[in-house]
Amino acid sequence: MRYVYLIRHAMPDIPIGERWCVGRTDLPLGTVGRMQAALLPFVPELRDKPVFCSRLSRAIDTARPLCPEPGIREGLEEQDMGVWDGLSFTEIKSLYPELYAAREHNPYLWPEGAESMESVGRRMRAALLRCLEETGDDIVVVSHKSAIDSITGSRPKLLHTSVSVVAWDGRDLIPLEIGRLPHPDLSEEVCMAVLDADGTPEHVVAHCRAVAAEALRLAELVPAEHPPMDRELLYAAAMLHDIARTEPRHAEAGAAWIRALGYPEVAEVVAQHHDLASDSLDEAALLYLADKYIQGEQRVTLEERFAKSAERCSTAEARAAHERRLNQARSIEKQLCRR
Repeated sequence: MRYVYLIRHAMPDIPIGERWCVGRTDLPLGTVGRMQAALLPFVPELRDKPVFCSRLSRAIDTARPLCPEPGIREGLEEQDMGVWDGLSFTEIKSLYPELYAAREHNPYLWPEGAESMESVGRRMRAALLRCLEETGDDIVVVSHKSAIDSITGSRPKLLHTSVSVVAWDGRDLIPLEIGRLPHPDLSEEVCMAVLDADGTPEHVVAHCRAVAAEALRLAELVPAEHPPMDRELLYAAAMLHDIARTEPRHAEAGAAWIRALGYPEVAEVVAQHHDLASDSLDEAALLYLADKYIQGEQRVTLEERFAKSAERCSTAEARAAHERRLNQARSIEKQLCRR
C-alpha cells in the first residue's frame, strides 16, 4: 500500500475574508499564503518524499518549502470555471444572480464554459497515477480544491494547505483522511520560518527575539498566588508580535494573519501588544510590558521608552492615548513587583 498526501495550495493573493472563484486564473500566493506554506515542512509525514504540483503558481509556491524544485505535472490543475473564473463572488452574484442562487441548493450547477467534475476526476486520477509510476515511494501532491474533491469523493470545506490522505492499492485510490490542517507547535524554528516567509526585516526579527526573551523573564516574576502563565503561548506571541510591523495598524494586521494560520489564541495576544484590553495580569499583559521594555534590541525603562514615543504625540488625542498606555504599563509593573 502506498500513500498520496494531497495538499490544497496556500491562500492566493486575495484579501482575507473575501471569496473569489479563482479556478485556472493564475494568482500568486499572498502574505498569509506564504506563511501557510512555510508551516508544511514541519508536518512529519510530508518530509523526504517526492513532491509534485500543478502548473499554477500558487501550487508551485506552496510546494517549494517542501521541495525547491517540485515536479510540475499537467492534469493536477484546478477546475476551469468558465465565465466565472477570476471573478469575486460579489461580482458573480451581481452578474449571474439566478445561477448564483441556484448553486446554493445544487453546487453541481456549473457556469458557462466550466469543466465538468467528471472531466476533472479523469485527468486528476490519470495525473496521480503518472506521478506514482515515476517513483516507488509515497508522494506529496499540491493541487486544488475541486481537483482534490474529485479524488476523495467528498466536498467538505477544504481550507488552504489542508492535507488529505489517499491510499493506492495498485488498483484504486482510497480516501483515508480529508482536510486536516497543519498545526505545528510555534517553536522558535517555526516562528522564524513564518517570519522569513513574510520577509520580515532583520532588525524587526531581532526586536522580536529580544521581546520574547524579556517576556519569558517577566513570566518568572508573576506572583506565586497567580495562575501560571502559558509560556509557549507567550513565547509564540512575542516572537510574532511585530510580524506586520510595516503595515498600517500593525497589531491588528498581524493578529489577522496569525488567526488565518489557525492560531487564534496567539492572535488574541498579538492584537493587544499595542493597546491592552484590560490591566489584568495575563499573557497579553506580559507581552505588552515586555514590548515597552525593549527598544530595538536594548532594554530600557518605561520612562525612557515613553519619553521617546512622546515626541511623536502631536495631538491631544495622541497624548491621551500615550498617557493611558504608560499607566497600563505601570499597572502591570506594579503587579509583578508584588512578588
